[in-house]
Amino acid sequence: MTPVFYIDPEGESFLEKNIEDSSNNPFIALRHKNFAFYLTGMCFSLIGTWMQNVAQPWLAYSLTQSPFLLSLVGILQFLPMLFFSLFAGVIIDRFPKKKILIFTQSASLLITFVLAILVWSGRVQYWHILIAATCLGFVNTLDMPTRQSFVIEMVGKEDLLNAIALNSSIFNAARILGPALAGMVMGYVGVSACFFINSISFAAVIISLFFIKPVNEALPQKKDINALHSIIEGLKYIKQSDVLIKTLLTTLIVGAFGMNINVILPVFTKLVLHQGEAGFGFLMSFMGAGSFIGSMFMAVMSRRGPQSFIIRFFPFLISALLIYNSFTRLYFLLAIGLAATGFCFVSFSATANSTIQFNTEDKYRGRVMSVYTLVFGGSTPIGNFYAGLITENFGPSAGFFSCGMMIILLMLLVLILRKKHEGSLKQDL
Repeated sequence: MTPVFYIDPEGESFLEKNIEDSSNNPFIALRHKNFAFYLTGMCFSLIGTWMQNVAQPWLAYSLTQSPFLLSLVGILQFLPMLFFSLFAGVIIDRFPKKKILIFTQSASLLITFVLAILVWSGRVQYWHILIAATCLGFVNTLDMPTRQSFVIEMVGKEDLLNAIALNSSIFNAARILGPALAGMVMGYVGVSACFFINSISFAAVIISLFFIKPVNEALPQKKDINALHSIIEGLKYIKQSDVLIKTLLTTLIVGAFGMNINVILPVFTKLVLHQGEAGFGFLMSFMGAGSFIGSMFMAVMSRRGPQSFIIRFFPFLISALLIYNSFTRLYFLLAIGLAATGFCFVSFSATANSTIQFNTEDKYRGRVMSVYTLVFGGSTPIGNFYAGLITENFGPSAGFFSCGMMIILLMLLVLILRKKHEGSLKQDL
């Protein structure tokens, strides 16, 4: 048995863990059968999800020819997270997470199937996409923090970071394969096939959930406790933790202005690179390839615990890469830039996720992860609106550039405010 120390984001405290000699195994979390079942189902589902993630913005832009109306799809898909994530956390802490996931995955299957029928029949209109995106947004508001909170119930804390990294690697492997398949399917079969494939893929997760029996299941919170009281209690818990506040604030900035590729890239592909569906799909695959490498990097590094330098410095790398993308006019150079962006973004998000979970008590996990979902996904409508407005009026290059600059400016502002706050505390002492 080899002792390993997990370091918190500020390097201020250490948690000693005894782990097996196979600690360098990047697939160690797969020794848990529950997680192996879960990851298998997610593998199929995520390929379908990424096929729709490519088909949906392409369809919306083809119907409207408007970058702003394209951004509105993303805004409505993430807007429910902005308003209802905190209430979702209360639900997650009150009910078994497995049952919640069966419900959310079934609802996603139904919504995407209806949209697929509309696209296949040729009757789809822009407002249909808006309604489907909004419905999926409500489902994902509950689904995303539930899935993130459910991982620890399958693997425990010891293998949590490795499980998060492996889950991210599957997500990003699908991010490579899904867009490439979507580009070919849209070009040779039609856009509707992507929506049908995604609808069917949700069944894989539902089937896998029936084989999962959580071994570290958290005790549900009492249902007679007032929901608003539970939310306030969770927010107070976060306020007391300097680690959680700093990580969530940085995640808010990156989530709002680093996740707008779906708004800018379709327009950039058409207007700047003069490429079609296949070209767009392969660019998304390059970003997925970089993200996959980033997730495997995190899987290898997982036994060292969350690394603070990633939280502090990778937002600046992401912003620099977005600015680089804005000046690129060659297809291959943009592909390399997107791959590097994906690597940095996944490394940051996996580290932020694990940092928050390592520093959260089980009874607050659902509520804390709902706040994480709020700042990470719920901030996306703000970023989508900003990116869509800039791209509509000044072009896709300006969209990339302005998002990168916004991350730099906000991160510098946070650093200045932190220095002032720390200085005032020293004066008080």
